[in-house]
Amino acid sequence: MKKHTTENLALAGLLIALGTALNFIKVFDLPYGGSINLCASLPVMLFAYRTGLKWGLGAGFTFSVLQLLFGLDALKGVSGATVVGSILLDYLLAYTVLGFACVLRGRLKSHAAAFTLGCFIAGMLRYLCSFLSGWILWSEYADANFSPVLAGLSGQKLACFYSLVYNGSYMIPDILLNCAAGFLLMQFAGKFILKGTEAPVKAA
Repeated sequence: MKKHTTENLALAGLLIALGTALNFIKVFDLPYGGSINLCASLPVMLFAYRTGLKWGLGAGFTFSVLQLLFGLDALKGVSGATVVGSILLDYLLAYTVLGFACVLRGRLKSHAAAFTLGCFIAGMLRYLCSFLSGWILWSEYADANFSPVLAGLSGQKLACFYSLVYNGSYMIPDILLNCAAGFLLMQFAGKFILKGTEAPVKAA
């Protein structure tokens, strides 16, 4: 048991570090925050799929703290309530939910399919966190000129749809990129990735 725990801790440290490094490789950046990175979330989701929900959520939370430390500059000059809300929704919750990438392991015959759909679920949960943050905390930045979809909207409707469109413009491509890379990794290297975990890992 102690050996198993030590191995998981070592693997978590390695994959969290890899995800943190990949987060600095920007494919696309948006002016008010948000970017498409080179599969920065994928290492944490792989770890979650290999080790299960408990370990996955722990790794996601650790990853979230690192992302927060590197993203503190974005929170300068805003109110205390916005800072607290953003820390919770944009960082701690948004990255901890990556641990849910394991929820379909043992429920589908194909590891590639289970992991790909798990990545999609985890990515959409992160999108939900960012959407709520944008709608509730950052509504003052809502810009109807960002997309034709927003034309004619104002007030809370504008804030809601702006957050949905703005965050979706980078998070949906990012989710699809992670899903595609995750499928290929599990399809061609799944036996290596899951070596030593032959027994199904239950999500809960």
